[in-house]
Amino acid sequence: MIEIRNLHKTFKAKAGPVHAVRGVGFEARDGEITGLLGPNGAGKTTTLRMLYTLMKPDEGDVRVDGLDAHREATAVRQRLGVLPDARGVYKRLTARENIAYFGALHGLDAGTIAARIEQLAETLVMEDFLDRRTEGFSQGQRTKTAIARALVHDPRNVILDEPTNGLDVMTTRGLRGFLRRLRDEGRCVIFSSHIMQEVAALCDRIVVIAHGEVRAIGTPDELRAATGLDDLEDVFVRLADLDQGEAA
Repeated sequence: MIEIRNLHKTFKAKAGPVHAVRGVGFEARDGEITGLLGPNGAGKTTTLRMLYTLMKPDEGDVRVDGLDAHREATAVRQRLGVLPDARGVYKRLTARENIAYFGALHGLDAGTIAARIEQLAETLVMEDFLDRRTEGFSQGQRTKTAIARALVHDPRNVILDEPTNGLDVMTTRGLRGFLRRLRDEGRCVIFSSHIMQEVAALCDRIVVIAHGEVRAIGTPDELRAATGLDDLEDVFVRLADLDQGEAA
């Protein structure tokens, strides 16, 4: 389980301070996919970076399975599998070697790494490129490799930042099935996107973020009821205040 409480983050800029995250707070439960939904620039990625200890919040705290992400960062990282927004792979290594390297960083022995790679390769349908160097990989192949290395240590909590960006239809369908499998195994999954249809197809609960703030939390049906709108895209536009530009 992941608990986020009152997160704030401000960046310095020539034009003045930029308040990227303003008091964001929500829970992501075990056995559920929690969708983090917001337009580009809403503060989703900054929130996730603070969650997975890449960035320190100015205020607020994050707990992963009861552990404080700032004070117990190493233990928290062991409990997280992260697909970040920047997911480059080591081009001179094969997909297998990329995954094995991350397994070694997590302290896994060679036998465990080999078994996990075979399991993940089968699940993610990677067998045909597993032993190819990643240089020249398609976007889908790079994403699968990055997901596999994020999960090689079998974490209970999984964070995916815009995982379907640049993927073709069939790869996206396969990824959806994979995420549902993680949920059904009782894992805590956070899925970030700016596409309402993606979030609605996958998520048990949705957290809508706009201008660095949480605007709504609920199931798709609860958000429909709260806005009085049936179309989920209209719901998102309303909750994120994106219809103000249309009105103007």
